[in-house]
Amino acid sequence: MNVFTAQIIYRIKCSSIVSEQYEEQWRLVYAEDEREALDKAREIGMDEEATFVDRHGRTVFWEMIAVKDLQEVQLRQGAMLFSTVREVEPIAAPLWAQ
Repeated sequence: MNVFTAQIIYRIKCSSIVSEQYEEQWRLVYAEDEREALDKAREIGMDEEATFVDRHGRTVFWEMIAVKDLQEVQLRQGAMLFSTVREVEPIAAPLWAQ
């Protein structure tokens, strides 16, 4: 059995608010090969879809839209599961400075 990481993307929609809100989740998937891992990741994503009423009485929809990434990983002590590099533009001076 092989181990894969699956990046699953959900769209969050609220019945009364127009917004582009998404959630990104990383899940572990155990499968014999990449094809089976993708099928299982899709199944996991669909199983986690939800519709509920929030505390303000609005209906919220959690809709799986994609398995964005699927990578086989070797689980061992110190194994890297995720890494990201972000480049930001430095601010020369605060906007409120004279």
